[in-house]
Amino acid sequence: MTEKTLSVERMEHLISVFGSFDENLHLIENEMDVKVTDRGSELKIAGEAEDVSYAERCIEGLIALAAKGETIDAQNVRYVIGLVRSGQDDRIGELYRDIICVTAKGKPIKAKTLGQKRYVDAIGKNTVTVGIGPAGTGKTYLAVAQAVAAFRAKEVSRIILTRPAVEAGERLGFLPGDLQSKVDPYLRPLYDALFEMLGAETYNNYLERGDIEVAPLAYMRGRTLDDSFIILDEAQNTSREQMKMFLTRLGFGSKIVITGDETQIDLPADKTSGLKEAVRVLSGVEDIAICRLTGADVVRHALVQKIVEAYEKYENRKSAPAAKERKKK
Repeated sequence: MTEKTLSVERMEHLISVFGSFDENLHLIENEMDVKVTDRGSELKIAGEAEDVSYAERCIEGLIALAAKGETIDAQNVRYVIGLVRSGQDDRIGELYRDIICVTAKGKPIKAKTLGQKRYVDAIGKNTVTVGIGPAGTGKTYLAVAQAVAAFRAKEVSRIILTRPAVEAGERLGFLPGDLQSKVDPYLRPLYDALFEMLGAETYNNYLERGDIEVAPLAYMRGRTLDDSFIILDEAQNTSREQMKMFLTRLGFGSKIVITGDETQIDLPADKTSGLKEAVRVLSGVEDIAICRLTGADVVRHALVQKIVEAYEKYENRKSAPAAKERKKK
């Protein structure tokens, strides 16, 4: 049994790290298998030597985030614990560094994980960025935030958001209303992100002026999109022809972000995903970045991360026998 004393300069930072009713502290104790005792301006950490070292580095990293004004919640704690255990605690200071944009209600939007930071940086540096990852990793949300930031800075004159309506097919005709009403359910996640960034009234004003366009992918055919920030969401459900058509819409002064999840393809089994093919074709092309987000970058409920990890393990187990068979041949 080892005991370590950690001195704390500002108690308000420690209060922030501990959380309501010490919920964050209990999480650290359970995850690190240590006992933390608060002695005023000092913390006593007791446990096995390695666990105590991990807990100390975790608490120090969280205090550093609290000192920068960040709100510490269970998601922050779990992510910092993961960084410490993987020997990346020296990178904790990179988190929440830059504000991408501010929502209509004044909430600053920042990358919350190192994977998200790489993704955001890639969007800023490249003309075309492909973001691939599971649900909850912020692929679409961060792309929309970057688009709004570029629009506000007058780097682009339009924001164009699109996604394929794969399930539309025959069922689209049974939905009530005109064509726009029929495709609106497929575009709802994009509307929600824009409403949060801009506010409903501002969004509607921009929509009426043509500064913002939210449309199904089929509407992109035959157009050249200059001076625009274009986001293709749910790209795993594009065909190879649709993806090529979309990529060739790129005009001067424009930027494209393509997001998708390769584990949630709704295409018929005999159809190749345009996203999968694009990743193979475009890998290594200059000014095109391909970013892969993982379960570690999930910023929703902790259970979402566990669900993603469980599915990843299941898919790996399922694909292992097939890989062995290919090697034999």
